[in-house]
Amino acid sequence: MLGASNGVHPDRRLGGLAVVVVVVVLVAAGALLGTEVGRSEPRAAHPVSTAARLARAAKPASAPAPAHPVPALSVTAPAHTPQGWTTVAEVHGQPAAWLAQRSGVTLMRVDQSLVHVTLHAGSSDGGVTGWTYGDSITPREIHRVLAAVNGGFKLTYRDVGFMSGGHVAVALKAGLASIVTYTDGTTDIGAWRAGVPSASRTVFSVLQNQRLLVDRGVAAASVSNCIIACWGETIGSRTSVARSALGITANGQLVWAAGESLEPAALASALIGAGAVRAIELDINPDWVAGYLYIHRPGGPSPVPVVPGQLGIAGKLLEPYSRDFLAFVAN
Repeated sequence: MLGASNGVHPDRRLGGLAVVVVVVVLVAAGALLGTEVGRSEPRAAHPVSTAARLARAAKPASAPAPAHPVPALSVTAPAHTPQGWTTVAEVHGQPAAWLAQRSGVTLMRVDQSLVHVTLHAGSSDGGVTGWTYGDSITPREIHRVLAAVNGGFKLTYRDVGFMSGGHVAVALKAGLASIVTYTDGTTDIGAWRAGVPSASRTVFSVLQNQRLLVDRGVAAASVSNCIIACWGETIGSRTSVARSALGITANGQLVWAAGESLEPAALASALIGAGAVRAIELDINPDWVAGYLYIHRPGGPSPVPVVPGQLGIAGKLLEPYSRDFLAFVAN
């Protein structure tokens, strides 16, 4: 019969051809969608439409992740500290701490938007119990600490005060120079009940030591004519000894200053030159003036002294220490 071959009708052949065409189209579509015929995609949590798949296929590939992600904290120590500020710590890639060396004074400046202060009690000054931050850098700080420095005078000395986390070692006194840290993590410096604390914030810790060394950007009048009686007894009654202090700038940055042979006037002058508007003298004499940067390595932080010629502190504040101290910790 005309129009027939091997028992297949023309309309059936056309139907078969249509099936072949459909299969080819499906295979091509599967190739476009990145799937293989006969292999189902893993079940997604939410089904994805064909349009969404096509849009995904057309979307440019995202940039590869950086080979070296920005670390939460990076600390470096310069071989020689220049007169100008040099960055020594970055927090999430942003400069957070700087060092400078001017006229025999080491200056370390920290940005409080990236760094906060923790006041530590010593095993003798304050005792070993009752403190949130005790006689060594704690496990909660160990991977975020960028620097630590000595605290104030021994707590048996006159005109001092110490409180932290509601626990009082020495009662606070009106008028004394005070480092005040609030529960929101910010720190201020001023005269107690005459500038600090802020009425709108809750106090977490206070370290008091003598009177303000710098106030309103001006050195105290007694820095040159009342060195021993006003600024602390020294070994051998010398006027030029190891001294340290902490100041605050008008924009809230903290500046620690120290040197091995300083009179109070030189310490105040260096802080004012660094922009401090208020400052408190911290400890004096070579046994108790020291500061460290902490270089972070897989085995833990490695302390590096920051004051040339400093005698240093046993354990470098990573081990129990008898005196109070201040740690600077990345937020």
